[in-house]
Amino acid sequence: MSRPEHVAPPDIFYDEAEAKKYAYNSRMINIQSKMSERAIELLNLPNHPCHILDIGCGSGLSGEVLEEKGHMWVGVDISRSMLGVAIEREVGGDLVYADMGDGLMFRAGSFDACISISAIQWLCNADKRSHIPQRRLKVFFNSLYRCLTKGARAVMQFYPETPQQVTMITTAAMRAGFSGGLVVDYPNSTKAKKYFLHLVAGEPNGKVVLPKGKAMTMQMEEDTKDSKQTETVLFGGSNKREKRRRFTKGIRIPIKSRKWILKKKESARKAGRKTAGDSKYTARRRRPKF
Repeated sequence: MSRPEHVAPPDIFYDEAEAKKYAYNSRMINIQSKMSERAIELLNLPNHPCHILDIGCGSGLSGEVLEEKGHMWVGVDISRSMLGVAIEREVGGDLVYADMGDGLMFRAGSFDACISISAIQWLCNADKRSHIPQRRLKVFFNSLYRCLTKGARAVMQFYPETPQQVTMITTAAMRAGFSGGLVVDYPNSTKAKKYFLHLVAGEPNGKVVLPKGKAMTMQMEEDTKDSKQTETVLFGGSNKREKRRRFTKGIRIPIKSRKWILKKKESARKAGRKTAGDSKYTARRRRPKF
């Protein structure tokens, strides 16, 4: 069965027929609710009511779980059909029609926490000519960092297609200033395996303690004691943007050298900027004019 990201963009894939499944299909409702409860458990919210952002809220199933816990929420989604189902179900949260890849247009420090279920993997795909996954991830995580309060947590469940997508997502989050890492439930199971990106805003990485991922059985828990990296993966983050170092295999690349210029041009191309083609004359030293 092909992944939804390969079929159509999210605003087209989640049409009225697909959206109704999230309102009437008991199996999908049960799966969504369980993942939402697990994400809220990882958030470790205080006992008092919090203002929470739900990214990719869909039909509002995650929001209903938040309401049951006594929290207020705002949902963002790109599918009008899914938001329409949420309105029909009379969910208690506020709903916003927006593309998370274009950034979150909320005031700084608006939310105490963030939750997302099966949404951020869509940012790894280019559905339009103008879509560059690395740029959209950067815009998304930068805006998310801005609209969270200091010390706020964000837990995002997602389905990565490849290890490269995991690296792409975690790198973008780290560069935005987040600390945290990956929590993997049932790491040795093919079907039950779940990835949760656990982020903390404005806290140094040394103070962040990641929760442990769940295991299938007690025997599996014993088998994975020596390989805890499959359950939690911590990555570094800081409030200041990390400066890029011009090192390759421990050797510094001289500035303005051919290798340095080719690397700069390659970075510009990945960012979608126009650059001159490479040739044998690239970085050639020219004689001074008199």
